[in-house]
Amino acid sequence: MSMEKDTRETTLNGFDDGMGAERAQNARGTAARLLKTLMRQKWKLLVIFLSVIIGSLFNILAPKVTGVAVNQIFSGVQNALANGGKFQVNWETMGMVLLQLAGLYVLTSAFSYIQQNTMAGVSQTLTLTLRREISEKLNRLPLRYFDRHKKGEVLSRATSDLEKVADTLQDSLSQLLTAFVSIVGSFIMMLVISPTLTLVALVAIAVSLVVAGLVSRRTQRRFAANQEALGRLNAGIEEAFSGNIVIKAFNLEPQTVENTKKLSEELFQAGKKAMFSNYVISPIIRLINQFGYVAIAIGGAMSVIRGRISIGGIQAFIQYVNQVSEPVTQISFTVNTLQGAVAAAERVFRLLDEEEEAPDPAQPQFLTAPRGEVRFENVRFGYSDDAILMQNVSFTARAGDKIAIVGPTGAGKTTLVNLLMRFYELQGGRITIDGVDIASMTRGHLRSLMGMVLQDTWLFGGTIRDNIAYGKADATDEQIFAAAKAARADHFIRTMPLGYDTVLSDEIASLSQGQRQLLTIARAILADPAILILDEATSSVDTRTELEIQKAMDALMQGRTSFIIAHRLSTIRDANCILVMKDGAIIEQGSHEELMKLGKFYADLYNSQFAAKAA
Repeated sequence: MSMEKDTRETTLNGFDDGMGAERAQNARGTAARLLKTLMRQKWKLLVIFLSVIIGSLFNILAPKVTGVAVNQIFSGVQNALANGGKFQVNWETMGMVLLQLAGLYVLTSAFSYIQQNTMAGVSQTLTLTLRREISEKLNRLPLRYFDRHKKGEVLSRATSDLEKVADTLQDSLSQLLTAFVSIVGSFIMMLVISPTLTLVALVAIAVSLVVAGLVSRRTQRRFAANQEALGRLNAGIEEAFSGNIVIKAFNLEPQTVENTKKLSEELFQAGKKAMFSNYVISPIIRLINQFGYVAIAIGGAMSVIRGRISIGGIQAFIQYVNQVSEPVTQISFTVNTLQGAVAAAERVFRLLDEEEEAPDPAQPQFLTAPRGEVRFENVRFGYSDDAILMQNVSFTARAGDKIAIVGPTGAGKTTLVNLLMRFYELQGGRITIDGVDIASMTRGHLRSLMGMVLQDTWLFGGTIRDNIAYGKADATDEQIFAAAKAARADHFIRTMPLGYDTVLSDEIASLSQGQRQLLTIARAILADPAILILDEATSSVDTRTELEIQKAMDALMQGRTSFIIAHRLSTIRDANCILVMKDGAIIEQGSHEELMKLGKFYADLYNSQFAAKAA
């Protein structure tokens, strides 16, 4: 669609896209909101929580049982040395200990499987839920939102940001719970065995936590910068693909490649910094913990020599230290990873919190037998409140009239029909159809009254039949064929490999721009609207095809109110009324003959076109 970019780019330059690489503005609030979303699956979360607790308890008991086995072996060795006999293992007693130990490890693994499998379901359900909310949100956002944001940035919210949240939760949330329970349980067992050695372990853990806190301060900002760089790269690639023909035509391949390299390098640098912050914390903490192990080993050996702790007890204590220090390292790593997830989640929620279109009226009005009389009454509109494009625009289109809209680029021609379709809300005045204010109708009902053929064709991946019937899903084959014939598209369709059942996802590259336009015209004919909007509908076809289409359009426009945006003024000479626009205002209106007699802007515009052709 021709969207009057010249005018709008000027008025929208000041907008911030709201998706910068800054640190999450409200990490705590975002985390709380994410948790609230997760609580929709509270029963699954309860299963995960119970599995974590039970599995962790079994894992905590294992070192104690191992210590009993070590003590039995040590006692047997001592007795054998004291009595001068041969050391023998009491397999009846030891077998029971080993059986208990095997049972603990099996149960720990079983509950670990339950929690991981359930957490995978929770994260995937969260992804599905948020993706549905994003999809529904995008359908409720006003057109001005898409004017202000690149497609790649919006796509990044629904893909990479959302996947990052889900993957992080799946990998990290259960680990975080497991680590917390392991730390608490192991700490209690350490206190029971030796309060003194526990104090030594706590000092090492405290130092590692301080270091982790210092490192993690930068992590969230760096992950946000990484996601923003990814969004810019997505936008650049999307633009390069969509504008591939223009790029080749102007020999801009080197610049495009250089721009992609630059964006890729920015993503590389941002990703490298984020990953460094994420992964550097683990080896640093492990280094600090090694010093703690040395101190505990020395202190434990002295305690065993003095008889304060059994050798099985010190063995169990060292295992518990490991069960505390490893989860501390894991928590530090996980918290860093969660920082990135929170930054990504905030960007997703920011999209979900965008201002939506004004809601449809609670008691809407409907036109059961629309005639198509359109009236603009003192319409005032601007893409922002401080940059008004239209002031007091008024005109009337009688039912069945053919209204042409002409004017230079940026005059507001497409904006006028966008207001009629209620793609934008007015700042003043009103628009009526058959005397009913369009603001009092639902958008769905309003747009069902209209058919639109745009300069930029849009076809989706599906059959030709489905594309023509896009606006009327219950259309019969006969109606589809008739619409295609009326649009002069039937002949070339039947030359396709499968005719109307040809899938455009494979064949779309072989369709000319004119053929694509014919299909969109057939789509509009089939919809049988009360009001027809043609935005340069024949600009992409040759003169002969244009004449054929014009015949179909003349038949289609009979009895319908038609709005035609045209640059080639020769195509709208028979219009009932021509609206001449300049700088958002209607400066002249009347029939072709009336405007030519007036001898002002329209006459100059019309004569200049024919003078250019003659030259």
